[in-house]
Amino acid sequence: MSSSPSTLRPDPPIRVALADDHPIVLDGLEQLFRLEPDITVVARCRNADEALRAVRSQVPDVLVLDLLMPGGGGLELLRAMGDKDRRTRIILLTAVVDDDQLLEAIRLGAQGVVLKDMAPQLLVDAIREVHAGGQWLEQGLGGRALRRLLSREKRASEAARLLSSREREIVRLVAAGLRNRAIADRLSISEGTVKVHMHNIYEKLDVNGRIELTNYARENGLI
Repeated sequence: MSSSPSTLRPDPPIRVALADDHPIVLDGLEQLFRLEPDITVVARCRNADEALRAVRSQVPDVLVLDLLMPGGGGLELLRAMGDKDRRTRIILLTAVVDDDQLLEAIRLGAQGVVLKDMAPQLLVDAIREVHAGGQWLEQGLGGRALRRLLSREKRASEAARLLSSREREIVRLVAAGLRNRAIADRLSISEGTVKVHMHNIYEKLDVNGRIELTNYARENGLI
């Protein structure tokens, strides 16, 4: 007897929450996502407080968040989110954004940034990309330069984890051109102690000499 073919279950839709203080924007976004069979809207929020409550009660896969809203916008919400809230991935939807805001948003955990004047389909694509674990940064937002900056910050964080706080301090003084005796005087330690620290720094970062150390520090954001 032949067995019947197994039935494949479709993937559950991406659960999306929307946060924007303009009802017309919320209506437009909800209408947009109704056309997408793999996306469902689970919450509509008018401010950051409502959005935070929706994240904690509904646990959406993705929150599409206006950067600027009365009473606290996207950055304030990101700062308020705890570790458990990070199950929800964040896409900022904004009319304008400067580099400082953009970088701060990414540092605080936003995985995507989409401009409001972009084609609606790009927001749909961004939701799918971010839900799948990716990142979405529009080229119009200086995405390439931002990615380089974020990559540099990641390298700096990784390099910093290899060194103690005293070793990082010594690296900065070496890069500033100070010799061992001057470093010892600056830190009120012996020159011998500085030499021990230098040896450990060379070993941890796999560099040889002060010039190579200085170049490494510059390339990896230690200075």
